[in-house]
Amino acid sequence: MQISSLRSLSHPHSACLGNSSIAEKERERADSVGAGGTPGPHLQQPTDRNARRREDPPPRTGKSGLDPGAKVNAESSMWGYMSLLPVFLALWAIAGVWIVFGISVVNGTVDLSKGFPFISFCGSYPPQSCIFSQLLNVGAAMAAWICIVRYHQLRDWGVATWHNQLILWSGLLCALGTSIVGNFQEKNQKPTHLVGAFLAFILGNLYFWLQLLLSWRMKGLPRPGAPWIQPLRLILCSLCLILTVATVILYSAALRSAAAACEWAVAMLLFMLFGLLAVDFSSLDGCSLCLQPRQGLGPPPGSPVSLQVQLSQAL
Repeated sequence: MQISSLRSLSHPHSACLGNSSIAEKERERADSVGAGGTPGPHLQQPTDRNARRREDPPPRTGKSGLDPGAKVNAESSMWGYMSLLPVFLALWAIAGVWIVFGISVVNGTVDLSKGFPFISFCGSYPPQSCIFSQLLNVGAAMAAWICIVRYHQLRDWGVATWHNQLILWSGLLCALGTSIVGNFQEKNQKPTHLVGAFLAFILGNLYFWLQLLLSWRMKGLPRPGAPWIQPLRLILCSLCLILTVATVILYSAALRSAAAACEWAVAMLLFMLFGLLAVDFSSLDGCSLCLQPRQGLGPPPGSPVSLQVQLSQAL
């Protein structure tokens, strides 16, 4: 009776409701609430807002628990143009020196019956000397660019400046020696040619040994690629060092053919080590060149920056 009086006061039209209407409302209310206190069917209809809030299904994962789409994207991103640069250098150099060797054998400037030749001897006579010079000049330019990119990558990884610069200069001097070998043939400028060979082979080997020592010293450095990449580099660097020493010893002992074979093997190993840098460059999306003006010098009068300044001052 108290409830009905309150309803009648707050809602005047409800005063005409009799006991039967109140009983019907109480029955509807009981029907709307289930036995466990759950709302009835008429309260379970979702609204339009709730219908739009449907959660997306979780991504499908493989046996390793990783998203297959992410794995595909990671594999496809490995072959960006930065990763292709070391691969192209390795293929360019390996194919080029063997083409020069083939030309020298075909035109008779190299007689294999007298012994196996050194790489520089194959490129000492025209027409293959022109190809040899162009081949090593282009290869030296690509090697220098790879060393610069590697320097910035190691700098971003937190490598100390002095160690990183030591790696950079050993690589740049290796590229310089390669260019000297191609431009100063052995039969024309032998002392200069030998200096270039020393820079190319000795400092080239040192370039990769310094990076191996860096990876052992700094355990927190990123290691892109498979776990067997580092052992493979250690094997290639060790073989390169052993064969370089063997080349010097055999050349001193007048075993020219054996020394030449060791020199060819060292060159192939160095080309392969440069090509393996594609694994490290797989984490790079690209590179850009930024120009930094000197302090105290404003932009040129016709530059967009100066025009914006003039417009802002006029307004």
